[in-house]
Amino acid sequence: MKTIKKIVLVLIAVFSVGIMNAQEEKEEKKFTISGSVDAYYQAYLSAPDNDGQSFGTAFAENSGFAVGMGNVVFAYEGEKVGAVLDLVTGPRGASATFNSDIVDGIVNQAYVYYNVSDKTTLTMGRFNTFLGYEVISPVANFNYSTSYLFSSGPFSHVGIKADFALSEDFSLMLAVTNPWDTNDTSMSGEYALGAQLGFKGQYLNLYYDSGNSGGLGFEIDYTGGFDVTDSFFFGINAAYNDNDGSGFYGVALYPQLATSDAFSVGLRGEYFGLHGDANPAEESVLGLTLTGSYSVENLTIKPEIRLDSWSDSMPYMDADGMPSDNLSSFLVAAIYAF
Repeated sequence: MKTIKKIVLVLIAVFSVGIMNAQEEKEEKKFTISGSVDAYYQAYLSAPDNDGQSFGTAFAENSGFAVGMGNVVFAYEGEKVGAVLDLVTGPRGASATFNSDIVDGIVNQAYVYYNVSDKTTLTMGRFNTFLGYEVISPVANFNYSTSYLFSSGPFSHVGIKADFALSEDFSLMLAVTNPWDTNDTSMSGEYALGAQLGFKGQYLNLYYDSGNSGGLGFEIDYTGGFDVTDSFFFGINAAYNDNDGSGFYGVALYPQLATSDAFSVGLRGEYFGLHGDANPAEESVLGLTLTGSYSVENLTIKPEIRLDSWSDSMPYMDADGMPSDNLSSFLVAAIYAF
């Protein structure tokens, strides 16, 4: 722990000196505002339409008409230093920031950065996670609903990270943060470690905290994808988590086909399982989500059909109100980005 504290102090010292030096330089800065607004309608096909039904993943849990989130990102960027404030509201925003006591449902990201060189950047504050294929904002996801892998890991971190462009093909990120689920302050005095190695758009991610006080423990995660043709993309996410002998594992595949400049169709096929002493049944779920994406200027319409099926447990209800191991739904989302 003392070694980690020394590393943190060194990074903060470098960060502080760089900020002060950059302030002495007269550089041109750029202020930008961007963001999104989204809403959706969802109807369950195999169960009664009520708020008691849910796939158990993050976001898009309501039936009928519902709001996702409103998101505004303020960025003040210079050649050397800059800052980003990412504000959210609505149910999706509140869920994404649930483990942040001070800024619950308001601040998604808030960080400052310093470009030490054209190949090294230091970032300090609250930033979204480097783990996983999917992200909080629906603008950057092909599917509107989210995966079990995304929903099981951290959404954000509070700490400091260093990004290195090792070459045209290789990148490296190292991070020291508060443990998962303590996104504002760490009362335990513990820290989490993170790393990411990138190669031509493929990323190997590592995360570790002690697992205490609801921590995540250890996770290894692979995220990547390939342009098979000009119109066909194949994305992949695989992860394994362990916290004192229990955790989760899974793989998700994302084939996506662009049929025109305005319309694409994609499938998320996910296998997700629980392991360890806390899950003796070794439960697993197979989730299939078919999504269309039609864009008109800055507006994107996403119709989506989802079917999840558990191997052992029966967490849902069928149309007759009886326990069921599967749940299906139809959803239409409207997302506007600016």
